[in-house]
Amino acid sequence: MSLYTRGGRRRILPPVVFGAGVLAHLVLRGRRYDVVHTSAFPYFSLLAAAAARPLAGFGLVVDWFEVWSAEYWAEYLGRWGRIGVWVQRLCASVPQYAFCLSRLHARRLLDEGLRSQPVLLRGLHSRGASPEARRAGEPLVVFAGRLIPEKRAAAVVPAVVLAARRIPGLRGVVFGDGPERERVLAAIAAAGRDAPVSAPGFVPAEEIEDALARALCMVLPTRREGLGTVVIEAAALGVPSVVVAGPDSAATELIEPGRNGYIATSALAEDLADAIFAVHEGGAELRRQTANWFDAHAHELSIEGSLELVLSAYEDLQSGSDRTQDLC
Repeated sequence: MSLYTRGGRRRILPPVVFGAGVLAHLVLRGRRYDVVHTSAFPYFSLLAAAAARPLAGFGLVVDWFEVWSAEYWAEYLGRWGRIGVWVQRLCASVPQYAFCLSRLHARRLLDEGLRSQPVLLRGLHSRGASPEARRAGEPLVVFAGRLIPEKRAAAVVPAVVLAARRIPGLRGVVFGDGPERERVLAAIAAAGRDAPVSAPGFVPAEEIEDALARALCMVLPTRREGLGTVVIEAAALGVPSVVVAGPDSAATELIEPGRNGYIATSALAEDLADAIFAVHEGGAELRRQTANWFDAHAHELSIEGSLELVLSAYEDLQSGSDRTQDLC
């Protein structure tokens, strides 16, 4: 089934159908499981697991990548946004062992009615970078992500054009595809025939990693972000990041300004260009500090560190104990 509308919004029917399938499976086979671990989004599968749990007796672990504000629900679904708010709140009220990727969304989850303390789980990176992967920076700005309205990838184009007036030879590349690709291409066309930005679409992961390792910085102008994994991936390579301040972006939690990147005050070209120039001025020293920042947080940011917390949650649920407060 198609997951997105033409406008880039998620369709309602696929998660409803998936939730029904989860419910049927767990009603028939739920007793086979000690623990069911699910994502909160797209909600209906979580509600299905909660409905089947009294019959099957399994423990329930839930990953909350994001918790949307009422304002964002209204913007996303219009008058139907109130239903989204209600469903999200209903999911938060379910007894569960909850993991969040950021403090922002952990606070929101508690405000939504979660009755236990969520555990912060940031480790999504599979490995640290080898010394050989960390290179000297080139005048290159990289964006990598799905091209959806929230990511605001098109904002990278005028920012690079403006920053190039102060940084000789600066160029940019926008990796990824999605409903906003035409807007990105239009921004490049508007910048002129000699625009220093390209948008190759989807490319092999090795090509992205190579470009990122050589980059002056990674720019993530997103207005809504559950964590910002690409910030961690860049830092592992010693590459600073530029993110944008905003009430729905948790990516700012990963930035210590002047140590591993900068937080732009908005996605306007002037503000992003100033942050890019600040990274340029930081030079090799900022790059060294970014690598040191990652190394200092490597275990917390590693998949191995996350798995320790996840397995501990499983053990608690199997033993009937509740150490959630101690784990946060």
